[in-house]
Amino acid sequence: MTLIRIATRKSPLALWQSEHVAERLRAAHPEVRVELVPMSTRGDEVLDRSLAAIGGKGLFLKELELAMQRGEADCAVHSLKDVPMELEPGFALPAILSRADPADAFVSNRFAAVADLSQGARVGTSSLRRQAQLRALRPDLQLLDLRGNVNTRLAKLDAGEYDAIVLACAGLQRLGFDSRIRARLDAPAWLPAPAQGAIAVECRDDAPELHALLAALDDAPTRRRVEAERAMNRALHGSCHVPVAAFAQLQGERLLLHGLVGSAGDGRCVRAQDEGDDAEALGREVAAQLLALGADRILAETGG
Repeated sequence: MTLIRIATRKSPLALWQSEHVAERLRAAHPEVRVELVPMSTRGDEVLDRSLAAIGGKGLFLKELELAMQRGEADCAVHSLKDVPMELEPGFALPAILSRADPADAFVSNRFAAVADLSQGARVGTSSLRRQAQLRALRPDLQLLDLRGNVNTRLAKLDAGEYDAIVLACAGLQRLGFDSRIRARLDAPAWLPAPAQGAIAVECRDDAPELHALLAALDDAPTRRRVEAERAMNRALHGSCHVPVAAFAQLQGERLLLHGLVGSAGDGRCVRAQDEGDDAEALGREVAAQLLALGADRILAETGG
């Protein structure tokens, strides 16, 4: 019997996503045995500084990739929004699963929406993208760092450290916290991170048999959408160091891509949108439009 070992972070959300992939693999290939290999990453361990300050979201991947290189695991499961725009040499993403809710969630025990927050309310998020859009809507808010897994962030809100926090809808829904979502922050008024809500499976690029097994999980419409979003981000040299947001929709066979670059410091945001058939070309085009509108100056200020 073929054994597939999935490297995963130990957070409840990461374990849920990896078990979801394992279940899908078992259903598609009953002859295959699937095991999880939980691991701790530097991104999980260093919680007293922002991700941007300690090296970015790639920290969530590095140990998992090393495990695959050492032969301790065959593949790894990630939130695609955490995967760098350029994979390390020797790796590929043979499966991108059907996308869950891509929106951000406004979560509060006292307020129903961003507009309802009191003057100077404390809002928790370490995402520069979320900070930029919050600053644009409500310059008066106190924006405070918020790290940790979903359960930890909700506990900090419940302890009164924040008046509200912003999280991904998909993560809350996957962990059974649907009821904590007070309001969905919907596109195109509010844009999510590129590829938010999508789960990706990474493995070495020299494993054709594994690629063939994982291909059964790949969702072509989701892949087209996230490829456009990631192409835009790649053209902007975006990472979690810079507030870049993107959301692609399929309209028949054509893609409509919305993009945003914002300043977490003062809330300046530039937006662009376009449509096309080729995901990569569309992403580059929207990035070019954003740069022409002044995104380059914002990116330069934020170190992008």
